[in-house]
Amino acid sequence: MSLLEVAAECHGCTMNFFLISDRAKVSVSDKTSSILHILVCMTIIYILLMIFGLLGNILTILVVWLRPHMRSCTYLYLSSMAVSDILILLLLPLDLYKLWRPRPWPLGDLACKLTMFLSECCTFCTILHITFLSLERYLVVCWPFTAKTLVTQRRTRTIIGCLWLGAAVSAAPVLVMVGVEEVGGEDPGEFEGEVDTRECRCTHYASSSGLLSAMMILSNMYFLVPLCILGLVYSLIGRTLWLRSHNNRRDQSQRHTIRMLGVIVLAFVLCWLPFHVGRTILTLSDGQETNYFNLVSSVLYYLSAALNPLLYNVVSTRYRHAVRSIVRTHSHAQSHRQHTLSLASNSWRHSTSHPPY
Repeated sequence: MSLLEVAAECHGCTMNFFLISDRAKVSVSDKTSSILHILVCMTIIYILLMIFGLLGNILTILVVWLRPHMRSCTYLYLSSMAVSDILILLLLPLDLYKLWRPRPWPLGDLACKLTMFLSECCTFCTILHITFLSLERYLVVCWPFTAKTLVTQRRTRTIIGCLWLGAAVSAAPVLVMVGVEEVGGEDPGEFEGEVDTRECRCTHYASSSGLLSAMMILSNMYFLVPLCILGLVYSLIGRTLWLRSHNNRRDQSQRHTIRMLGVIVLAFVLCWLPFHVGRTILTLSDGQETNYFNLVSSVLYYLSAALNPLLYNVVSTRYRHAVRSIVRTHSHAQSHRQHTLSLASNSWRHSTSHPPY
């Protein structure tokens, strides 16, 4: 049961005030007020995350594609991750709508399936990007001569395409698992014929056939296996850099890159671990004891999509300089355009105030 379902129950209670005592009225009112405050806070947080996340990730894509010197293999992965994060953030309004009004689902069965599929696909895709980006850095640091032949922009673009394809194939069962169904097992009372209880959710078939459990195992494997790989990779990278000379300029540059990626991985783990734990608990239980935990984990999930551009800006001097150059170029172009329009306007005024004889 979600917070909105609790709120709906409270609303149903308020429709029959004459059947309950004054004490019950106060309890229902307090419960509804508390839920409303939570929903308002969640809405504000979601909107801020969406605005800043979209701006930051769009800026990341512009930095990579408008600045040729930023089109390294590392930043190609980061720009593709930005696309995935943008898609995740664009789905946020639908989650916000379902938070306020879980039923009825207004967009039909196809939209329900596609939005759930896209969300899961982008989740898998982000995990794969972080994993392969870290493996690429491992090759560059620990096997530099091998990396010169294996790590190329063309091969990186091919790998990125394969990552998106693999994520889409892995998320494909979601198209069968979810759909718009009537919520059963409830007693709507005398308004049964008037209440639309259709909801975008996992179907009864997915639960009874074991497909939901299998997909949950796959989702957790998508998190745990890359997590082990990342731990091993960064341990080997750290050991290699520690044994090398600290005065080497190339190694210092690599250390800056590894530091940035290490921060990204740490943020990924901290933001996504509660999400996977909460979703697993929700699947294995009736969900009534995990409402607030799931709200926090969903905020962390969207925070992960919005946080990466800020981390790039804080950790990477190269990224920061590229952002400043784009902003500076845009401001110069804007001022030049305004200056040109001002000259044209003054010229037109002068010609109209002094007509030729």
